[in-house]
Amino acid sequence: MKTIIIKSLKDLIADRYLLALLSVLLLLALTFAVVIGLSIHPSERQLISHYSAFGITHFYFDQWFYMLSFVIFGIAAAVMHIVVAIKLLLIKGHSIAVMYAWFGIAVILLAWKTASTLLNLRTLL
Repeated sequence: MKTIIIKSLKDLIADRYLLALLSVLLLLALTFAVVIGLSIHPSERQLISHYSAFGITHFYFDQWFYMLSFVIFGIAAAVMHIVVAIKLLLIKGHSIAVMYAWFGIAVILLAWKTASTLLNLRTLL
């Protein structure tokens, strides 16, 4: 196990482009977690948790701590994308690992947009 981890880290360090992408992914996820985490304010008022075009009411409400799941999701998604990208680098090669790292960045950006939109909706209602 130890040799596999050391070999994967050596391969990652040798591939500078993937290392830079994974560093950006990790930095983006940490920034996302801090910004969204500091934007959440505890209150008794329920917040909009999600929107659906299907159903009677289009806005669904939940407690304020539901928004903490976005912070947890951002960190977990980044860690999983980094681990899988390193594994793909070892098994499939550079191009698929880079594509997966870009998908990870897109996931974090979409989560950021969704969380900030939901946090901005609380001022409208």
